Amino acid sequence: MRIVDGTPLTDTELARLDAHWRAANYLSVGQIYLMDNPLLREPLDPQHVKPRLLGHWGTTPGLNILYTHLSRIVAARQQEVIYVAGPGHGGPGLVANAWLDGTYSETYPRVSSDERGMQRLFRQFSFPGGVPSHVSPETPGSIHEGGELGYSLSHAYGAALDNPNLVVACVVGDGEAETGPLAASWHANKLLDPVGDGAVLPILHLNGYKIANPTVLARIGEDELSDLLSGYGYTPYLVAGDDPATVHQLLAATLDTIFDEIAAIQRRARTEGVTERPRWPMIVLRTPKGWTGPKVVDGLPVEGTWRAHQVPLTAARSDAVHLGQLVEWMRSYRPEELFDESGAPRSEVVGWLPRGVLRMSASPYTNGGADPRDLELPDFRTYGVKAGQTAEATRVLGGWLRDVMTANAPYRNFRLVGPDETESNRLGAVLDVTGKAWQAQVLDVDQHLDRHGRVMEILSEHTCQGLLEGYLLTGRHGLFSCYEAFVHIVDSMFNQHAKWLKVIRGLDWRRSIPSLNYLLTSHVWRQDHNGFSHQDPGFIDHVMNKKAEVVRVYLPPDANTLLSVADHCLRSRDYVNVIVAGKQPAPTWLDIDDAARHCARGLGIWDWASNDDGDPDVVLAAAGDVPTLETLAATDLLRQHLPDLKIRVVNVVDPMRLQPDSEHPHGLPEPEFDAIFTTDRPVIFAYHGYPWLIHRLTYRRTGHDHIHVRGYKEEGSTTTPFDMLVRNDLDRFHLVIDVIDRVPGLARRAATTRQAMVDKLAEHHDYVRQTGEDLPEVTDWVWTAR
Repeated sequence: MRIVDGTPLTDTELARLDAHWRAANYLSVGQIYLMDNPLLREPLDPQHVKPRLLGHWGTTPGLNILYTHLSRIVAARQQEVIYVAGPGHGGPGLVANAWLDGTYSETYPRVSSDERGMQRLFRQFSFPGGVPSHVSPETPGSIHEGGELGYSLSHAYGAALDNPNLVVACVVGDGEAETGPLAASWHANKLLDPVGDGAVLPILHLNGYKIANPTVLARIGEDELSDLLSGYGYTPYLVAGDDPATVHQLLAATLDTIFDEIAAIQRRARTEGVTERPRWPMIVLRTPKGWTGPKVVDGLPVEGTWRAHQVPLTAARSDAVHLGQLVEWMRSYRPEELFDESGAPRSEVVGWLPRGVLRMSASPYTNGGADPRDLELPDFRTYGVKAGQTAEATRVLGGWLRDVMTANAPYRNFRLVGPDETESNRLGAVLDVTGKAWQAQVLDVDQHLDRHGRVMEILSEHTCQGLLEGYLLTGRHGLFSCYEAFVHIVDSMFNQHAKWLKVIRGLDWRRSIPSLNYLLTSHVWRQDHNGFSHQDPGFIDHVMNKKAEVVRVYLPPDANTLLSVADHCLRSRDYVNVIVAGKQPAPTWLDIDDAARHCARGLGIWDWASNDDGDPDVVLAAAGDVPTLETLAATDLLRQHLPDLKIRVVNVVDPMRLQPDSEHPHGLPEPEFDAIFTTDRPVIFAYHGYPWLIHRLTYRRTGHDHIHVRGYKEEGSTTTPFDMLVRNDLDRFHLVIDVIDRVPGLARRAATTRQAMVDKLAEHHDYVRQTGEDLPEVTDWVWTAR
């Protein structure tokens, strides 16, 4: 690794940087420990100490020294920089720096820049009614909480995309670096365009320990670590030490060199036409865990060990020795030199900091974007398919997305991400107008690779999700296309983003951000060729657990409803939208105007498929494209065999409409739900996913006991498409049998029809095993009863 020699800091500069760092450390310790007496202007009493000591000290001094030095770079160069803290549990450090910047008091005037405000700053940290210990949404300047490790670097790269003037400094904890998502995200440097994108400066903070163990990267030796990071395509610079003055000089010299190097890379790409993939710089910062804290506690070493990870002095409220050590620790920062009589930071501590929006804690990039704008969306109605035609829904959507990409190309604010599946998912039309982002080697056989491409493909769902989240959190728009079964890989990432959205809804200073949009295709009912491993519709259930004001799920039944839903989702903000749609040829049930009206309602009676005259014997409901097909096929069979049976067909695009309006803003009021589904007639509900979700959504409804749901029940294999349905009792023949069994009095007069359905299932069983194909009457079926 490269080491930059030199002492670029004058004595005055060194003194003010060190003072700022000491002030941030002092404020960080105070947040962890104190409720009162913030400047120790009276003897520290046990009652001044919090009864519950929470927080993480070990990573914080490293985060603080980096923040101090990056502020120097910003001030000196007027360079736009944002700070992503992978070790997000170092929250007291980022809060402390935002308070020193002045941003915290501007955001929360009650936490003023004086002794009273400092006392409130300390008390609120990890305290009931206060703020969390992580770099949470409540922290100005944050786009990354870091509560769950592994996502910092992909968030950083996502933030840098299409922000050519921005440098994203991303601190990667050495514990975090052991996670799979982080390991994959090092490769995002092969997707970053030095012409149109900003830069990411990864900073691997080697403080050596996790909660109770050493970290892998801290113990493999510098040569091996250097080879690893160089192999990822970076130029690693080492800054190491435990003497503050020495580290200050080394870090200042290294950052000067690196920011010069970043500027040179961008100049060569932007003005000189250099096309070779750059080797971006990064830093390895090796400093002690818990640096400047207690060295020994209760006779055991703390600084530089795993014992510094959280709270080094665990009994400061009840143990006089610990309390004395806390006073000694805090006074070691010489607070009288840092804060004036009012408790405000002295000018020599903060007078040199960047001003206004250049402050990392006040950057507009971290609060809805520097130049946010809504998408320009072509009228989706002009892309509609004629009702009755067969279409691949996602291919139709791809044509619209192609023109969305074109319309927004001047603003560089829309990206499509996915794990090597854009063309597999029938969205390849977008490649007519842009390529796939790619900075690595290109061979003659390759297609659609483009240094400036706006489609992001990397075979890591984690990295795709992280890139898109970072892009959205900085104010831009996008769509994540993924196989339905494998979107579960990002369950936890979705959790964290949904929690972020929930919190920012309660922060009036946070601006709204574009929604996180998932398109889940290659879904459970058309993964018959890949088999059981590819068959899982459970992401919907996972999403539905989150707060109603944050999540939305849509199950468009055909290509036209998919267009309408996609248009709605790309216009929305502050949601997670999940769209599930197939990519195989399928009927188009509604013309484009009817589709738009149906999607606006969220669910509705399909009069053209019903014959109930307002008083049905049975309600056949469907949610999902394949369940809709089977429901209509079952309706056709019933009308052939039992023409006197009064059938109502209901289609559900938005399953959240099934909930009461007291539970969800989309929920149907009781009278409307009862009018559609009735209170006493059997409802045979064909659902795309696991059946119990429909029961969960409707359990409070008056007629819930009459709702009978068919869906996926973990039966699958490599088989035919229709056999997948039969294995899970979701096929048309089982639905007809359900109707006969559930409608009172029907079983006796429909016994021959029921027997015919059983015989059809037996015929199907034999046919697919002899021919490898579905029955012709299934594959050739079309709706003719309009």
